[in-house]
Amino acid sequence: MTPPSRPVHHWVIGDVHGCADALGELIGQLPPHDRLIFCGDVINRGPQIEAAMELAWSLVEQGRAIWLMGNHERSLADSLRQDGLRLDGGAIPSSLIGCDTYRQLGSRRCRLWQERLDQLPLAYWGHGWVATHAGFDPICWQPHLTIRLGFWRSYDGRFGEVVVGHTPGPTLRRLGQIVLIDTGACYGGPLTAYCPETGQSRSVNVSGSTLLPGAPRLPQLHFRDLAR
Repeated sequence: MTPPSRPVHHWVIGDVHGCADALGELIGQLPPHDRLIFCGDVINRGPQIEAAMELAWSLVEQGRAIWLMGNHERSLADSLRQDGLRLDGGAIPSSLIGCDTYRQLGSRRCRLWQERLDQLPLAYWGHGWVATHAGFDPICWQPHLTIRLGFWRSYDGRFGEVVVGHTPGPTLRRLGQIVLIDTGACYGGPLTAYCPETGQSRSVNVSGSTLLPGAPRLPQLHFRDLAR
């Protein structure tokens, strides 16, 4: 008799930021039939941005993954729409001058990604939990790509557990029903995945050879005063 298969679980993966090797290693440690949720900011900062994008998108096309919009994806997509950007060598919007993704991929390859980036969803809703990049605006309770304290201090549990990235720290952290899973892979911290159905997490270390020279140290964040 064939034993019943367990329900499909989800693994929410924190900000990849171009750490493609670590992403591949982490995915290899996760159950192959579970679904993956990239919590935004797959792009920028790291040295393997295009490889990370290709890996994430291939899993989206296979139906195994959802790639959520992060503030870095939103910023790049918005900048690519600006009239100043021209494939014929016209003026580059100031927002792209320091963009690592634009610098590594160039104008033509960035534009190939524009339509894909524009269609990224803002949130993924599970049963009793939701994943989004940074949190929700406590006034309208819509996903917000850059919020931090306003959401952390105001969240009333209305959506169940909320899994977010955006704010790097040395480990996975919990603030009530908020789970912060950005463990600063691009700063030398691990890359982390979290399963909201089981509460389990998996992490892989990022090789120093995959970090940009002179990458800043992982910020040390303190949350003891947030509940005030």
